[in-house]
Amino acid sequence: MPLRKPARIFRRKPNQLIFLEDLERNSGKKRSLPTASIVVLALVAGLLGGILGGDATKGFISSGVNLVSSTSTIERSPDSIAGTAARVLPSVVSIETISSDGGGSGSGFVISPNGYLLTNNHVIADADAITVLLNDGREFSAKILGRDESYDLAVLKIQATGLKALQFGDSDKVQVGDSVIAFGSPLGLSGTVTQGIISAKNRPVTVGDRNSVTSFISALQTDAAINPGNSGGPLVDSTGAVIGVNSAIATLGTGSQTGSIGLGFAIPINQARKTADQLIRDGKATYPVIGVSIDMSYNSGGALIAKKASAIVAGGPAEKAGLRPGDLITAIDGIKINTPEELIVQIRTNSVGDEVILTYLRGKTTGTAKLILIAGK
Repeated sequence: MPLRKPARIFRRKPNQLIFLEDLERNSGKKRSLPTASIVVLALVAGLLGGILGGDATKGFISSGVNLVSSTSTIERSPDSIAGTAARVLPSVVSIETISSDGGGSGSGFVISPNGYLLTNNHVIADADAITVLLNDGREFSAKILGRDESYDLAVLKIQATGLKALQFGDSDKVQVGDSVIAFGSPLGLSGTVTQGIISAKNRPVTVGDRNSVTSFISALQTDAAINPGNSGGPLVDSTGAVIGVNSAIATLGTGSQTGSIGLGFAIPINQARKTADQLIRDGKATYPVIGVSIDMSYNSGGALIAKKASAIVAGGPAEKAGLRPGDLITAIDGIKINTPEELIVQIRTNSVGDEVILTYLRGKTTGTAKLILIAGK
């Protein structure tokens, strides 16, 4: 069968467009019926059709309309988006807070049947009262079991049992392009579900303002729609396993769009789980450090150890490894460091007690140093 060329448009009269192929198809005809004749024939044909239709049903169609309802059902496989949403939504909660500055809202999810919930620290920061709304409509007062500003995570506890906890996935195995689904209560709209993909991994993200401690996250980036109020909700993979905690979005700047622009960020669940375990067990979490002060204003590539004697913590890992004030750290475990924030993020992807290898530049000389990470204060 020959391929048909795309139809071209030809303007014959004002406000009248016809396909050029139709002209070419009729170009061999010497004469065509006048427009008035065509209209008359069309009316006659329509009248005959109406009469015949009425005879065929033993009455006029308008008096014999019989609307039929479909009894078919839509089958949704368990691994479809609808199937995944049905399994995950019962474990997603909406969070409302009251503070001296007013109120706020966010999201969270059940991590234990005994009423333990995981959310972002910034959702409940400065809250005087916290109310949790379950997917089934029940409301509970919640208390903060533990919180950590450095990772922007918090664990809440409500007096409920028999809750459905979500399964944790493995965020280290996530690949760019994997399908994901975000859950939460954007703008207070509880039970909202959006779909997207993983757009990038290990994205250095800093979250905070002048009134709060800055959180440093090696984030999963996604184009699933995330908006204010999604914070603390789960980001799940195609099986429904949690791979991240929705935490931040990028915006176009002051006065620009503040909603989703396809740039959302989630804390990898492997880090979130480790922090949650510490918060439940000890009420606080630790984060690893190398024992130096970094010049956060340096922006010429790498992370510069501040040029002052107090920049190296006495007895800390950096001092034991021979690092000095003014050394420029350019890589950690072979991963290039471009900014001070990237160094902090990469260090915090590790655990206290892990060994890391730093590459640094001292003047024009390149060196390496092995350090054992210790807990920050």
